[in-house]
Amino acid sequence: MENWSTESEAREKIKELVTKYYNDFKRNTRPFHQGDRINYGGRVFDEREMCNLTDAMLDFWLTSGRFSEKFEAGFAKWLGVKYAHLVNSGSSANLIAFSVLTAPELKERQVKRGDEVITVACGFPTTVAPILQYGAVPVFVDIALPQYNIDTELLEQAVTEKTKAVMLAHTLGNPFNLKVVTEFCHKYHLWLIEDNCDALGSTYMLDGVTQYTGTWGDIGTGSFYPPHHMTMGEGGIVFTNHPLLHRLILSYRDWGRDCVCPSGKDNYCGHRFSGTFGELPTGYDHKYVYSHWGYNLKVTDMQAAVGCAQLEKMPEFIKTRNSHWKRLRNLLEELKEVLILPEAEANSAPSWFGFLISVKPETGLCRDQITGYLEQKNIQTRLLFSGNLTKHPCFTSIKDTDAYRIAGDLKISDFVMNHTFWVGVYPGMTDSMIDYMAECIKECVKRT
Repeated sequence: MENWSTESEAREKIKELVTKYYNDFKRNTRPFHQGDRINYGGRVFDEREMCNLTDAMLDFWLTSGRFSEKFEAGFAKWLGVKYAHLVNSGSSANLIAFSVLTAPELKERQVKRGDEVITVACGFPTTVAPILQYGAVPVFVDIALPQYNIDTELLEQAVTEKTKAVMLAHTLGNPFNLKVVTEFCHKYHLWLIEDNCDALGSTYMLDGVTQYTGTWGDIGTGSFYPPHHMTMGEGGIVFTNHPLLHRLILSYRDWGRDCVCPSGKDNYCGHRFSGTFGELPTGYDHKYVYSHWGYNLKVTDMQAAVGCAQLEKMPEFIKTRNSHWKRLRNLLEELKEVLILPEAEANSAPSWFGFLISVKPETGLCRDQITGYLEQKNIQTRLLFSGNLTKHPCFTSIKDTDAYRIAGDLKISDFVMNHTFWVGVYPGMTDSMIDYMAECIKECVKRT
């Protein structure tokens, strides 16, 4: 056993061994062979993530700590926002983002039970779940093809005197029409939450200004689940430029407490024992004053340590995703009479999460024929999440009630539910994998 004279020397030696372990056992140098598994997404990492994770493990600071602070600061700087707060998942990020809109501090703009929130049914359920769970009313609007985002022409028929917010996701990296949506929100004085979980790194240009998606609205959210643009294993983030929303995010994330002192730091504000709150005695310990019905949704420092290494790779991750998407789009162009191929929203530069394909039903071709064929070829496929969320079992108990409302109809959402699927373009894939996926799709279409 080698002798180490200091802790810092021991850490460096341990990380040297971790680097060697990665290079000897975890680095994937095997070329792709037809028939190898092609996943729709997954973690892409090297020795830097493993060494950061080792560093955090050796700290043994098991909750949020120095790596969390470093990541939040770095993420906010990269995205161009003032405040960014880590949580334990993208779904928790959506929960926090909506919860803060129910805070009484927002006065006449507070979302109350029975108030309406405009959204879409064709998406991931945890964009909608917090609305229903609180007792507000999601108002579902249909989507439009081939962008797979909200049909903005339907917004005006969705709004009522009860409408307080719009909560929408950018579908698989493709931004929704932020020009129309932001103008609509300004017109009716509505909150805008951008679910950016599938679109980290996408940009949109509005009035000559280009910003990352998630930063145009009042609150943005992100996810760091392994298939996403970057990963912490589990993890998510909530970000904003609004000082009051920033404070509310911290409160709802951290037990609902009134104090915003970071974990492990007491009397950060200097007024821990001098305030008066509610009907509590004057001087009651501010760390145990609760101003909201909150949660504990913090991330661990070990997760954040992985994220710090991932964040440095985001520009290359985005470049590779977009390269894969364009390559697959070009290879499938000859099938456009049979398949609806995806298109980017005008004035946007997507950071693609996946490649959406819809089968034209008039051709006699069935989606399940293609997905079944691809899965037989060991190519992973996915549907566009819920398709039409209102058709799922979770809606059975509230069907035909006033718990939700549909503005118009959901014909395109139903179409997606029956005819749409997607495949991956993540950075762990290679050009050979993209070419093989395209070849298999063509084979299936031509043989049917």
